[in-house]
Amino acid sequence: MLYSFFGWVLEGSYNLYSQGAFRKEGFLKGPFKPMYGFAPLLLVALKDLSLPLPLLIALAFIIPSAVEYASGWLLKYAFHKQWWDYSGMAYQLRGHICLKFSLYWWGLATICIYGLQPLVEMLYQPISAIWMLLLPLMALMLTADLLWTCRTWRRGSKVMELGEG
Repeated sequence: MLYSFFGWVLEGSYNLYSQGAFRKEGFLKGPFKPMYGFAPLLLVALKDLSLPLPLLIALAFIIPSAVEYASGWLLKYAFHKQWWDYSGMAYQLRGHICLKFSLYWWGLATICIYGLQPLVEMLYQPISAIWMLLLPLMALMLTADLLWTCRTWRRGSKVMELGEG
């Protein structure tokens, strides 16, 4: 949840810098970008397996790119919309991933694993009991956001279908 929120802030900040507006349409309506949470979760789990450092560094490149590609493909397949498009960039794959941003994710993933995650763990320890109470609320909030998003998209596609006829 934390990294999904950080991803929302990061993407919004990048959008503010590059486009002049913080808010950019995302899949979810709330302040979460699930792929920014899923990739670090996988990497932290792999780090806990005590993999050799070169392998973990390679996975820090592969996993975020794979998650971004899978997310892009799944969103396009399920909702018939591409939320980001790298097709105009060099070394891209179906517009879902490109080398430039994969290198960005690699750097961010490495910083996340070795810099941010130890800090998060240190800050988590004193509030772990409170977090166990907040976890169901956070899960409910994310589920509500997902349901709201799906309902909104379904309504939008029905309105489009009715208007097309």
